[in-house]
Amino acid sequence: MQKAFGKKSVIFMFLFPALLIYTAFVIVSIVWAGYYSFFDWSGVGEKIYVGFKNYAELLTQDTVFRSTIWHTIIYTIINVAIQVFGGLLFAILLSRIKKGRVTLQTLYYIPVVISSVAICQIFTKLFSVTPIGIVNQILSFVNPSFKFMEWISNPQVSLYVAAFVEAYKYLGLYMVIFYAALIGVPDELGEAALIDGAAVWQEYLYVKIPYIKPVIIANCLLVLNGSLRSFEFSYLLTHGGPGNASELMTTYMYKQAFSSMKYGYGSAVAIMIVIICMVVGLLFRKFSEQGEDE
Repeated sequence: MQKAFGKKSVIFMFLFPALLIYTAFVIVSIVWAGYYSFFDWSGVGEKIYVGFKNYAELLTQDTVFRSTIWHTIIYTIINVAIQVFGGLLFAILLSRIKKGRVTLQTLYYIPVVISSVAICQIFTKLFSVTPIGIVNQILSFVNPSFKFMEWISNPQVSLYVAAFVEAYKYLGLYMVIFYAALIGVPDELGEAALIDGAAVWQEYLYVKIPYIKPVIIANCLLVLNGSLRSFEFSYLLTHGGPGNASELMTTYMYKQAFSSMKYGYGSAVAIMIVIICMVVGLLFRKFSEQGEDE
């Protein structure tokens, strides 16, 4: 078996179906979007070639797009903080629990398997003002003014609410990954640290967490990639509003292409999203590799 899987032909045979699907649905789509981005086109009818006009307008005149970049950065930071570091914290807590661990794992993982539409509907009811939702009811015991606090329709917090809802959904996924990594740490390392006088928190901080550093980096990269391309939570909860307060690059691309019928301009936004994702991913990989070398 090892000899067979060591052959390049066998490796290619297993990789080819995934590579074919990825090329058909991702690479080809990016190429077509790049092609359409050089035209003024409504999606139907005649295409008018405009060269780099869409990109020039996007980068020099479109203030909304620039604001969506900043919103997406904030959105991504929140998701990384909650999904990665929150998932790691929950995984550490699970690794310390002896009874009821499987039940807790299941409860934490339930949001991952629930559809995004259902999650958004649940949080819409939780943050509701008319009728008063559970969140406002509880907060009103602390301060009565919170009883009529707007969350989803408040331009000051709508972006953070959308980011929190997405982070809540996928927190359990990264918790499971981290938990699997933590229980894979050799027991001898932790025992040696405890014998040397380390406290439990020092065992995790200086032994177990450094040991699973590659897993942490991989999860950060996954969350970065997913958050930069996130669409459904902002669109389902706030539709990018109120105004453009929670508009992300992806929701802006959708509105330009399919709501405003500016398909060429929307394609230019899509290509910029691809470029930004690639740049951020490459920079993150570069800095993470430098950290490993040090």
